[in-house]
Amino acid sequence: MNKQPPSISHSLSLIALVLLLLLSSFTRALAERHERAVERWRPLHYDVSLTFNDQLSEITTARTVINILILKDEVKTIDLDFGEMPVDAINVGSTPAHYERRPNALVITLPSAARKNDRLNITVAYHGRPKDGLVLTADKDGKPSATGDNWPDRVHHWIPCLDHPSAKATVSFQIVAPASDLVVANGRFVGVNHTSKATALMRWSYSEAVPIPPYCMVISISQGALVEPKIKDLSPLSYYVPQSDSKYASQGFAPAAPVLNFFSRTIAPYPYEKLALIVGATRFGGMENSSAIVFPSNLFEPRKEPQATSRRFNIRQGLEEVIAHEIAHQWFGDSVTEKTWSDLWLSEGFATYFAGLFLEHEEGEAVFRDYMKHAAERYFVYEHERRAPVFDADTEDLFKLLNPNNYEKGAWVLHMLRGRVGDKAFFDGIRAYYLAHRNSTATSEDLRAALEKASGVDLREFFARWIYGAGHPQYELFWTWNPTRTNGGTLAMNLKQVQPDGPFLNPLPVDIVMPGRAQRAVLRPASKETTLSLHLAQRPTELRADPDATVLKEISVKAQN
Repeated sequence: MNKQPPSISHSLSLIALVLLLLLSSFTRALAERHERAVERWRPLHYDVSLTFNDQLSEITTARTVINILILKDEVKTIDLDFGEMPVDAINVGSTPAHYERRPNALVITLPSAARKNDRLNITVAYHGRPKDGLVLTADKDGKPSATGDNWPDRVHHWIPCLDHPSAKATVSFQIVAPASDLVVANGRFVGVNHTSKATALMRWSYSEAVPIPPYCMVISISQGALVEPKIKDLSPLSYYVPQSDSKYASQGFAPAAPVLNFFSRTIAPYPYEKLALIVGATRFGGMENSSAIVFPSNLFEPRKEPQATSRRFNIRQGLEEVIAHEIAHQWFGDSVTEKTWSDLWLSEGFATYFAGLFLEHEEGEAVFRDYMKHAAERYFVYEHERRAPVFDADTEDLFKLLNPNNYEKGAWVLHMLRGRVGDKAFFDGIRAYYLAHRNSTATSEDLRAALEKASGVDLREFFARWIYGAGHPQYELFWTWNPTRTNGGTLAMNLKQVQPDGPFLNPLPVDIVMPGRAQRAVLRPASKETTLSLHLAQRPTELRADPDATVLKEISVKAQN
């Protein structure tokens, strides 16, 4: 088989793009955000014991035992992230240890230097009211509650830890709370019992057996209601809601079981022992804690702005979307976690796109297209204000990473990859990526490798432009019609890219509409200007650029005669 070599202009464009990306990588390196790294030691397991007072306004006693694996020789100190709660004692094994408090840190001196592959148990005893991370407040019914809300690096305010998403570990909780309260946490429910006959306190135990990122380690305590769905399917599913929401919870969370089914078939089996959906205290629209998702207290309240209604579940479509988004995180973000914050789109972009795929499955193609259209519009507004790559290594304020680059543009990157390699290769690649990095961490390059292996398509240029570069194509498509003396004529198309930076090389399909029929052509950019001429029997009435919405773009189409 004869394979035509690339054109000289195409090769020059690729060289220019590579040079641009190398320059931008060098610039990023000079200003790169500092992140906490797993270097000298790694947490393997946290055993967290907390006792609350009767109003849930304070932790009266706390003890966290951290099982640590030493990664290098001659480790003399362990530097834990920790907030401002008073420390009562610290032991290494059974030996009391000297420690130094620094801002948001505990530096513990080991009794003797540890060597590579040593394992240590460090016990931190403490008490008090956390400044952040664990929210002690009244629920929507005015009852005392306690809810973990840790993203991105706030869990250290109530659990001493290595507070970075790459430092995944297993965790168990023993929570002592008033007997009137319900307690739920990550992982399998182990049991509940009275602490003693003399007190009205109960001890609840949960155990998460697979490693999860520290920002996903949570508990929830309230005097709310436990609602069990009528139909249980793939995984133990339950709802923890304020009493005032108990009658609506089954209806409001109706998409949950179908979402679990759909993602388990599309990606892989659900990765955790149970799934609790909790209405509690979170600053976010939903927080994807592993096996214990927390939604805000106003989740079921009507919205001021009009919203479409889900035909399948008879709830507002926005509620269906957020439930699907947070459950999608159980696979992407929780089980497969971004190795650094720069790859946050591997969490948020995936959850955004897979929520859209669930809408496509349940509500139909038109709803999915509308969902992606609105995602594009939100991204365009953001990008016109701030041009930055999806892989953002510079932004210091991690909350500012919760932006349409990582959500909406990330979703569109996946959609374009699906279009580039085809449905079978795309989903085969996604499943391979998930299985290779399940219960661990991943990077954008890991995703690229999985999709390339599944499809046989070289995606280096695509990732260079869409992930490590900024912006999106802004097209101007001009066309002219030149009739011939005999019959028909020539359609000349000129596609210009007017964005301020380099070209995007995505193929752009164009439907040429003529009386009674349409013909498809594909423009294949090699630079910022692309031309194509076709002989046609009839003059087109219009040109429809990218009619199936396969490219994230802005475009104007103009006839010049």
